[in-house]
Order: sequence, then structure tokens, then C-alpha cells
Amino acid sequence: MDFFVQLLINGISVGFLYGLSAMGFVMIFKSSSVLNFAHGELLAMGAFLFLALVTWAQLPILPAFLITLAGCFVLGFVVERLFLRPLIGEPLIFVIMLTVGLASMFKGILLLIFGGNLNTYPDFLPSFLGIQRGMINIPPVYTATLIIGLTFLAVFGLFFKYSSQGIYMRSVADNQKAALSLGVHVKLVFALSWAIAALVAGMSGIVLGIINGINVHDLSAIGLKVFPVVILGGLDSIGGAIIGGIIIGLLETFTGGYLSPSLRDVVPYIVLVFILLVKPYGLFGLKEIERV
Repeated sequence: MDFFVQLLINGISVGFLYGLSAMGFVMIFKSSSVLNFAHGELLAMGAFLFLALVTWAQLPILPAFLITLAGCFVLGFVVERLFLRPLIGEPLIFVIMLTVGLASMFKGILLLIFGGNLNTYPDFLPSFLGIQRGMINIPPVYTATLIIGLTFLAVFGLFFKYSSQGIYMRSVADNQKAALSLGVHVKLVFALSWAIAALVAGMSGIVLGIINGINVHDLSAIGLKVFPVVILGGLDSIGGAIIGGIIIGLLETFTGGYLSPSLRDVVPYIVLVFILLVKPYGLFGLKEIERV
């Protein structure tokens, strides 16, 4: 029973992280119908920027974390302004292929600067975050992940519900043409969607780097897990992304704990294929009906 509880807590913590990362992916898709194939590289950019600030620049942890989030936010704005905005009105496949090119560019830059070796952060999490109850041993990083995930979820929930920009983003996601006719600055909404998605991805990259270490190839591959999460929850459902992330996190953790660690990375894609066959719009996605 203790082993089950430990796996449950670990799975929920990692699942929150997957869900928050997928939330950024869904925001971009809802606002601009773009599938961002550079999502994993945005995770890696945040993780390595934090590593550089902590190890090379010798900054304290909190300022380095805040600067990393701000840097990722600005990076999202720059990517949308320089690369995505000129392609507005072009066929969607051009935009998707652009994100594939961005993924290769970001990955190449990181490999050039940091190489392909495994890097680790200094041990900075306080020991009191760990939980030790009998056979249950929850490392501080999983507790911190759960706290950060809940905090970001609450902040974004308040942002989308009460702030003017959050309301504009929801209106563009629901009906882009209607929002434009009402005077909503749709291009600014696109830029803000990319900026927030990059910020969340950077935060997720930092926490994943604390858990597993920092490697360009591994963090880029983790970005692919966003697809099973968003397909499970629904491509147009932000709440579904969170729930889908938790489900995928639990499936991975229990598979690695009870079956085989080598199978844990396969499970999300088995779920992806199954959901596409049974319920292509996901658990919470809305089915589009066209009338002719």
C-alpha cells in the first residue's frame, strides 16, 4: 500500500507538470490553430537558461528562476513576432513546418553551446519539502512540483477569468472573426499566447531538469509527450490538458513501478493511438459540426 501511495503522489506531481506544459500548447492551438512542434525545445531553452544563470552567472536561485521565466516570456513574444506573424494568411501547413524548423534551430543552438551531455542543477531544494512516512519517501522535488503546479494553475485560472487580456484570449479562442469585429487586438492575443506558452514550457523544463537532469535530447523528446496529453484531454480544452497530463503521469508512473521502467515511455503513445481510434476529439474536446 505504501508503494502504491508513493507512486500515486509521484504520478500526480509529474502529471501536473505535463498538464501545465500541455496547457501552453492548447492555448496556441485555440488562438491560432497552430500545432507547435517546437514545444519540447522551449522546455529545453528554459531549463538551460536557468542552468546558465545558476552555474555560470552564480545568481541566487529565486532571481535566476524569475529571470528565466521572464526570458522565456520574451522569447515567446519574439518567436511570434519574427517568425509566425509574417505567415498570417498563409496555408496552415507552412506555419506547422515553420515550428518544425524552429525546433531544429533551437536544438542546434543548445547543442552548440551546452553539448549533448547530461547536466545537473545544484541541490537547492530544502529538505523539509520531502515526505517520509514509513515506507513512503517523497523527494522534495515532487512536493515542489505539486506546489508550483497548483500555484501556476491558480494564477492562470484567475488571469483567464478576470483580466481583460485573459477575456480577450478566451474570446479569440471561441470565435476569432467575432472577436476581431468587436475590436479585439487579435495579433496581440497571438503574441501573448506564445509568450505564456513559452513561460510555462520554461518552468516545466526547469522542474523536469531537477527530476531527471538536463539533456537536450531528453527534454526535446519530452515535448512529444504533449501530444498524447492534449489528444487525451482534447485539443481545444485547457482544463482537459491538465486532466490529461495527470492521467498520463499516473499511467507512466504505475507502469514503471509495477511492470517495467522501459515501458513507461511507450504508454503515452499507446493511449494516443487508442484515443484517436475511439474518441478522436479527446475526453473534453468539442466535436465540430459543419452544416452545408
